[in-house]
Amino acid sequence: MTADNEDNYLPELRSRLGLPGFVDVHTHFMPEQVLRKVWAYFDSAGPLTGRAWPITYRDDEQVRLKTLRGFGVRAFTALVYPHKPDMAAWLNEWTADFAARTPDCLHTATFYPEHGADSYTEVAIEAGARIFKVHVQVGDFHPGDPLLRPVWGLLAEAGIPALIHCGSGPAPGSFTGPEPIAALLQRFPGLRLIIAHMGNSEYAEFLDLAERYEGVHLDTTMVWTDFSENDAPYPVSELPRVRDLGERILFGSDFPNIPYPYAHQVYALERLGLGDAWLRNVLHDNGVRLFDLS
Repeated sequence: MTADNEDNYLPELRSRLGLPGFVDVHTHFMPEQVLRKVWAYFDSAGPLTGRAWPITYRDDEQVRLKTLRGFGVRAFTALVYPHKPDMAAWLNEWTADFAARTPDCLHTATFYPEHGADSYTEVAIEAGARIFKVHVQVGDFHPGDPLLRPVWGLLAEAGIPALIHCGSGPAPGSFTGPEPIAALLQRFPGLRLIIAHMGNSEYAEFLDLAERYEGVHLDTTMVWTDFSENDAPYPVSELPRVRDLGERILFGSDFPNIPYPYAHQVYALERLGLGDAWLRNVLHDNGVRLFDLS
């Protein structure tokens, strides 16, 4: 794919694969004041990024929605995450309202290790939350924190997936890595977890967990793009396992906070050469199954 055919690439790919659209499990819609702070952090090349990170789709909310739908995305998320106490419940109120006025957005919620987390998580579930976002790196907490045990229990019982940023890339945190997640899954083996960024940079270790636990999925966000391959190349030796786990790999983009065109993420998956059936599953069918979108 080149700049010359970029505009045509996505519709042509959808037509060739027979897809009604894409299911993107890793997109960010947030309260405006929060999103502006996130963008300012990327602009500053903060320690969690460590490099220049231009935001390609720095537009107003309605423009971003139109852009995403224009790519052919039929379902997406509004991933929010708190970095301190007394923030998650307010974010959940915002995402509930956003989902109510944005029918193609999967109702998203979040939580933080604090007293009352189980209560507002239960409220979010009763309100229709279909996916939760957890950011171990930004939140700087252990996913096995005792305050979160009732929360994980609620999610496991309800079968609601949690998309969790827990890998040590692009910069390690105090509680990132596969070990805390392995301990969490030992306690809640039926938990549905979506490992963001394929577990960057502990790719092999998170594949191990996906092979061990049926509820573990991985999302493709930023992985295999030129931007990420320069920093944290995915080991070619692991691609056979990625192919074999094709029904538990989910498409994610990180829209709008990406430093390249949206189509490049899709093309990065196609050029792996894992086959049309694998690509069809990743871009659409797996998300449809997991979230019962049929």
